[in-house]
Amino acid sequence: MEPLSRDLLPVSAVVGADGRLSVGGIDVADLAKKIGTPAFVYDEAELRDRCREAVSAWGDGVAYAAKAFLCRAMASLAHEEGMCIDVSTGGEMHVALAGGVPPDRLVLHGNNKSEGELATALEAGVGRIVVDSFDEIDRLERLASVGTCPSVLARITPGVEAHTHEYVATGIDDSKFGFSLATGAAHSAVNRLSKSTVLRLVGIHAHIGSQIFRVDSFTHEVEVLAEFFTALGLPELNIGGGLGVAYVEGEKAPSIAEWAATVKEACDRLGIPRDVRVTAEPGRSIAARAGISLYQVGTIKEIPGIRTYVSVDGGMSDNPRPVLYGSGYEAFLPRAATADRPRPARIVGKHCESGDVIVREALLDDPKPGDVIVTPATGAYGYAMASNYNGVPRPPVIFCAEGDARVVVRRESFEDLTARDAP
Repeated sequence: MEPLSRDLLPVSAVVGADGRLSVGGIDVADLAKKIGTPAFVYDEAELRDRCREAVSAWGDGVAYAAKAFLCRAMASLAHEEGMCIDVSTGGEMHVALAGGVPPDRLVLHGNNKSEGELATALEAGVGRIVVDSFDEIDRLERLASVGTCPSVLARITPGVEAHTHEYVATGIDDSKFGFSLATGAAHSAVNRLSKSTVLRLVGIHAHIGSQIFRVDSFTHEVEVLAEFFTALGLPELNIGGGLGVAYVEGEKAPSIAEWAATVKEACDRLGIPRDVRVTAEPGRSIAARAGISLYQVGTIKEIPGIRTYVSVDGGMSDNPRPVLYGSGYEAFLPRAATADRPRPARIVGKHCESGDVIVREALLDDPKPGDVIVTPATGAYGYAMASNYNGVPRPPVIFCAEGDARVVVRRESFEDLTARDAP
């Protein structure tokens, strides 16, 4: 097998004449020795480039979907590059505000927002609240005053099949999210919101799923929404997020710019006025390629005639996507990034689960115990979904840029595991 494709690596990734990988001007294998493993390492230039691409493609109002990857440093970076921040819980809202994001640049999501979360959003002055249910309208109207009058968008379920994993398909009628067009709930919701004296309906929001490669799915979304939306005369249409990214060799994903151009062409063709703010909420497509995960090989177990297991010091606690969705990844040795990868192996974690698999069908050079292994394109939903399963401390987050590696989230300690225990 040939060396890993450059397309899966961050923008600043460089392989030297000695075959060693650097990201942001930092030698990756040396960084692993210095900070330890596992670790999440981000190319800050890639993060900034993708944020700038999103703002250029969609314009003001485009929001970074914080669920993909959020810490104070990431919230600050996205805001600095001109993005709003899409948060879906009180916790994400807290982190974004702590990162210096002005509250009016936040978009609050969630299918079951508590009164506490809504009260906090109203008190802070969150810019947009995406209303997801009739119960939520009741809560907001109880909490809001005539003087507050928050701006809201109604989340509509368009009934669009997005050709993705069932766990991340959100636009079909059988969904916990939004008001269905097919059942008439969408019409009832916007009718009620438009008549509210304490809520200001400014737009429609829809989201059809995640990890979507076919931009015609988004065209279909606009086609379904267009007649309903234009009749309302509202100033904002948010088509959500969900743009896919390449994780393994051979995958090709549309760019953020191609995605935006496709949606805007559909809006023009279907008569959505050009003064409408058509926007979106990219997350994975901002963060995924920017991040790599570093592990150290501990045990190599060869089972003749069956397979080779390469065990590393992380696993499903820092990347649960392979376990949850059967997601595929690539892997390579950063000390020999240009080497052929002739050796098939299954890269597994250290957890007490047979399903604790990081790369099911990996191809490697010649790994040895003590080697560092890199899995690329892990910037989205690794850190965000990490856990302490089996009492494993969560890894640190490192931002690399122009030869400087800074810790933006420290590694958890064993003491952290008991810090919240009651005496």
